Order: sequence, then structure tokens, then C-alpha cells
Amino acid sequence: MNNTGQPEHPLISVVIPCYNEAEVFPELCRELEALAAKLAERYRLELIFIDDGSRDATWSAIAAYAARNKSVRGVSLSRNFGHQKALTCGYDLARGDAVVSLDADLQDPPEVVLDLVRKWEEGADIVYAVRADRAGETAFKLWTASAFYHLFQKLGDANAPSESGDFRLMSRRSVEAFRRLKEKHRYLRGMVGWLGFRTATVTYHRRPRQAGQTKYPFYRMFALATDAIISFSSFPLRLSFVFASAGLALVFGYLLYTLIKHLFFGGVLLQGWTSLILTTTIFGSLILISLGIIGEYIGRIYEQVKDRPLYLIREIIEEPEEPNTT
Repeated sequence: MNNTGQPEHPLISVVIPCYNEAEVFPELCRELEALAAKLAERYRLELIFIDDGSRDATWSAIAAYAARNKSVRGVSLSRNFGHQKALTCGYDLARGDAVVSLDADLQDPPEVVLDLVRKWEEGADIVYAVRADRAGETAFKLWTASAFYHLFQKLGDANAPSESGDFRLMSRRSVEAFRRLKEKHRYLRGMVGWLGFRTATVTYHRRPRQAGQTKYPFYRMFALATDAIISFSSFPLRLSFVFASAGLALVFGYLLYTLIKHLFFGGVLLQGWTSLILTTTIFGSLILISLGIIGEYIGRIYEQVKDRPLYLIREIIEEPEEPNTT
């Protein structure tokens, strides 16, 4: 209930992680205000900006915007924790009946939120925004992204559309379920896909970045892909067995070849060191690869059992909630 005794409109929270986005921030605010105006008849809007340790004027811009817009909440993390953990912070703080996650670079148009909300009104708990195209991205990035999504769909224990990113809507009950997942190495697309619930999709055309530079260069994309595969599949651990089986097959095949050659063609059993060195090198490399894979899993167990917080908040700007007088 509001102060007049009338029931309040449902609240939609929009969570926006920001890292060095001062250049695009004014245009982002304009588009979000246009979105708020379109939703105003039926919904209230809460904007949650998470500053993930930006080194430019992003936090100053967020603070100034929050000072003149009461629907804005600003959160400054103590350092750069990464996009996935910053987004997790937003989910933890969101109060909305539905929560939308949106990147600050405006590649995902805010007006698509209207379509996400319509699918939610029809009963979906999780609405994925699926990219029909990815304007402004290089052929290499498109190819590697396609290869990763194909691999993840085959190996991962999660179900999410292959061309969906972190632009989605989640109902309150799906957000509460998501908050129960405590992984330290987080791949949110997989985690949300693992939840289940009733899902729907909305297709949209992704725009080129409006300003600034990408915050996901190749090495970060590779790290995220590694987190995704290791967090949602034990297949890499089984590679040790695959390597051992393939190695045994090669050894027995070579042994059979050598015996046949010696018994029927008079070949010499020992023929220099080339095959010996090659075999030793190959099997040594496979052993080290297997140990490296096992080490990745053990390292993640180590990080998990330390139970450090996913993020730390340095400062938060928000309008205090009205006291419940009923």
C-alpha cells in the first residue's frame, strides 16, 4: 500500500554493472528514463547501478544521478571483483517483483525490457533475451563464442539458449532460488539455466557498443569459458581416462606391429631412440595435462572452502525504505 491506501504497482528492478562506463553513462540514463516513462502506468522502476571498481568518473556520475533521481540506487564495490560478481551483488540487493540484468554499454537496448516484462506477465519466471545478431563484433569473437556455446551445450549441466547472455528477466522466486547458489567461480548464464522454472525467450538485434571499450578481451572470455566448463561439467576430469585409454591402445598397437615385424619379416626389435623419446614426451605431456586439469578442480575446491565473500561494498547510495505503518 502507498500513503493514499491504494495498492502500489509492482516493482521492477534493473541491475546494471558498470566498469569504466563514464563515457556512455549519460546516454544510458536517457534511455533508462525513456523506459521508465513507458512502464510508469503499470510498474514502478528501481535502477541499481553497481560500480565494479571503476577507474574513471563512473562512480561520480552514478552518485550525481542518484542525487536527482529517487528511483536510483548506487553501489560502489571496494575493488574490481568482475562482471559476474558485480551482477550477483545487484541480484542480492534488488527488491523488485521482477529483476532485469542489463549491461551499461547499451549493446542490449533497454526498450527490449518491455518485451521481457510482457513474457513475465504471461507466466514465465525467467525470460532470456536471445541475440538475433551481434553487430560490431569481430569474426574471431563470433566464431569463438559459437564454438564455446556449442561445447557448453554438449558438456554443461545447465539449460539456457545458446545466444543468450546476461540480459534477462527473473521473477522474484527465481531470484531467491538463485541467491541460494554459493559458487565462488560464477558463470551466471549456466547457474540461471540450472534453476529450471518456466522460461521464455525474446529475440532482439544487438547494437554496437555506444562508447568506450569492451570489458571482455580474449583472456577474460577464456577465463569465463573455463569457469563455465569446470563449474558445470566433470568431463575434463574424465580426460585422464581418455588419455590413458588412447595411450594403451597406441602402446599395444605398436607392440603388436613390432612383434609381427620381428617374427614374420625378420625386423630388429630395437631401432634407435626416436620412438622411445617421442613416446616418453607424449605420455609425459598427457600426464602433465591431466594433473593440470585436476589442479584446476582442486584449486576451485580450495577457493570454495575458504568461504570468502563474493564482493565487498565500499559505499551505497539509496533512498531509505518507507517504514511500514500498517
